[in-house]
Amino acid sequence: MTPQDVARRIVDANQYMTLATADRDGRPWASPVCYTSDGGRDFYWASRPESRHSSNLADRSEVGIVIFDSQVPLFVGEAVYLTAHALQVGEADLARCTDIFRGRLPELASFSPERLRAPQPLRLYVAHALEASVLLADDGPDIRVPIALPL
Repeated sequence: MTPQDVARRIVDANQYMTLATADRDGRPWASPVCYTSDGGRDFYWASRPESRHSSNLADRSEVGIVIFDSQVPLFVGEAVYLTAHALQVGEADLARCTDIFRGRLPELASFSPERLRAPQPLRLYVAHALEASVLLADDGPDIRVPIALPL
């Protein structure tokens, strides 16, 4: 498998990504979020706008993302690392992006644009990946291989 193939497999096999944000003063915050990927460049999740990571996005749109399986044995883990620009999905794109978000997992089928608008508590967010790399199990500890986007 190529590093690109490994990255696609990791993204397709997992349901959660760790989203790393920072507030306006640079204080970091990491949050696990359930995601859907649209072709390996855009990553969607639903969240409350008042959550810390969502509030951070209002001040600073740059994010880091890591996707990995935390259940594998030690020293054989693989991961996808992304840098991205993230924001709340606007009204003009909400229907299209909601279809993408709910299309991946049966548990997300109940998400509709109406469920992701005020006065409901959740909103839809998207991270557009700018750079990607993959950690391969056979390359030793923490050696990341740059890969092309989309995954």
